[in-house]
Amino acid sequence: MSGKKIRMAVLTLWIVGLIPGAYAAGWEKSLDLGLTVTQSSYSDSWVGGEAGNVSWTANANGIFQKQLTPVFNLKNTVKLAFGQTHSQDKEKKTWAKPTKSTDKIDLESLGLFDIKSFLTPYVAVQFESQFLDASITDHKRYVNPMLITESAGLARHLWQKDKNDILSRLGFAFKENINRAWPRTKAEVATDGGIESVTDIKMVLSDKMGYTGKLTLYKALFYSKKDDFKGLPEEDYWKAVDVNWENSVTASISKYVQVIFYVQWQYDKQISKIGRLKETLSLGLTYKLF
Repeated sequence: MSGKKIRMAVLTLWIVGLIPGAYAAGWEKSLDLGLTVTQSSYSDSWVGGEAGNVSWTANANGIFQKQLTPVFNLKNTVKLAFGQTHSQDKEKKTWAKPTKSTDKIDLESLGLFDIKSFLTPYVAVQFESQFLDASITDHKRYVNPMLITESAGLARHLWQKDKNDILSRLGFAFKENINRAWPRTKAEVATDGGIESVTDIKMVLSDKMGYTGKLTLYKALFYSKKDDFKGLPEEDYWKAVDVNWENSVTASISKYVQVIFYVQWQYDKQISKIGRLKETLSLGLTYKLF
């Protein structure tokens, strides 16, 4: 079976997971919606160089999981976020056009084959992108670039008790990076494949606090664009191990108010040789849809 057919099969299962009402009962579902807003404003008479701003972020995080057959478990994870910052001119006190502050589309479908052994075979498909590509001011592109990762290998629950779970998997991954680069009319496609390690952590620290983490390591073994860098200092950068480490601590202040502390560290030598760090601390409204 070709990679495209495998992708379509898993994508179909992922769509099934998003519409559990159309099938028999038994889906474990959770979907949290959140909104955080920060605002400050100064009048025209204010002096000192201060400038007002308004920042907002909307997010949705969900898990749809079911034991589809006695040996096959499907888990679909949804992570969506988008936010903007509106800034005020220090001199004129007028408001500029909003700039993007947060943008994330992360959809993953993980299938585990429970064969009652020490290690569990798995297959997975992950789609990563952003809602708005604003890297070119006069030409906005939506859902660009797109990264599709198809992987298969062996997994094991390192620890599983009640709602706490540490799942680690190791396998081979094939990646397709699709970029609709302006002004080209045809999308650029770069492919690579290699060894991938993923560890997912979910821990309930108390009745009001929880932690989720994900550590992804990826070592490319081949890269379709390697000839483009031949003879350049960055010729072998694609061979370096990529790291993506996400950490999120959530504390519930009340039924609808949460504090979320999020830290992400990414290392991709082709993008930055020192890595990239993102840290956010937010207080906002949250609503548990189900």
